[in-house]
Amino acid sequence: MLICLMPFLKLGLSATVIQGVQAMGYREPTPIQLRAIPLVLAGQDVIGSAQTGTGKTAAFALPILSQLGEHSREPRVLVLEPTRELAAQVETAIRDLARFTKLTVAVIYGGVGYGKQNDALRDGVDILVATPGRLLDHLGRGTCRLNAVKYLVLDEADRMLDMGFLPDVKRIVERCPQKRQTMLFSATIPPEIDTLIRWAMQSPQTVQIGIRRSPAETVKHAVYPVAEDQKAELLCEMLKRVDYNSVIVFCRTKQRADRISRLLSRDNHAVAVLHSNRTQREREQALRGFRDGLYEILVATDIAARGLDILEVSHVVNYDVPQHPEDYVHRIGRTGRAQATGEAFTLMVAEDAQHMYAIERFIGQKIVRVKLENYDYHYTALFDMDKPGQPAAHERRTRGVRLSGGYFCGPVRKRR
Repeated sequence: MLICLMPFLKLGLSATVIQGVQAMGYREPTPIQLRAIPLVLAGQDVIGSAQTGTGKTAAFALPILSQLGEHSREPRVLVLEPTRELAAQVETAIRDLARFTKLTVAVIYGGVGYGKQNDALRDGVDILVATPGRLLDHLGRGTCRLNAVKYLVLDEADRMLDMGFLPDVKRIVERCPQKRQTMLFSATIPPEIDTLIRWAMQSPQTVQIGIRRSPAETVKHAVYPVAEDQKAELLCEMLKRVDYNSVIVFCRTKQRADRISRLLSRDNHAVAVLHSNRTQREREQALRGFRDGLYEILVATDIAARGLDILEVSHVVNYDVPQHPEDYVHRIGRTGRAQATGEAFTLMVAEDAQHMYAIERFIGQKIVRVKLENYDYHYTALFDMDKPGQPAAHERRTRGVRLSGGYFCGPVRKRR
């Protein structure tokens, strides 16, 4: 079995960490892992930029775990995440990778009580995963100290900027020792993030995998123009015809996500819903059930667009066209992860046309317009605005689904 793990063995990871890699079922490092792990092991500060689903959590966790040694009482690793969902996900991933070590991992975030978090901090933790607001609360209460931090990871830095956390992040960095190793991961590097890099990092090495604006090459795209009054009906019809394993349906608002989840439930789908009005317990149950196959469809707002580690999602459906092009890339990044293939469908009504064109400009490619064959469409001016191309230009075969001449046809089968 260790022969299969030879690429990881050559990176210089510790024996106990290699056991964790083996237990997780990893076989070969992803490109960002191949390039980042040696830099972290060499003590370099690292800036990582890669498409979602490329294994960046393991890219920093594996080399850090390999160097920590024995259990300690105070946090020596701090990983900052912008949302509690991301924090919980990263904590779980690190805990799995560290399962054969004696190192302890804890997560702290808002929206829940302080009791269990206080207990974990009091018992002693080696690796702390946290959101900025709740961590500052603990620092203010004196229940957490960062004096022993040797490794600082700023994950999804551009997302933290978008959410207004950058001042909080700077306050936290100031509480960490100046002599430390810092890693920053961000899909984009706007000027504010560049300022943070110059202030918080020492001669960082940059690892950039792929083109920042490009969706994963393993994802196939299609846009379905439709009249507003047929949008929900078309979604249900598409799901009847598509051969899928699991689907994430993205909606623009919490209210619409609730409505679509009820609609799909009435259509005999096993559905979970995820948005900011759900309690933390409800969110965790939804994600766990979706990962375990209890639910075949997850209906979500953009709270699920970035960073959630859900493998083997075969399809993403944008029920609403995202209003920011970057969100399109992050949404469809939920499928085609870890070099698997996936499909992304977007339902477009007339008012979405300009947003769709902005997305195409952003990603630098035209997305084929598609109709369902033998579906009784109501007329929309979109059918005249963007005519399908020649059959040869769009003909391709996917798993049991054929897209030809701009029309969705061929054999259909649905998992139950």
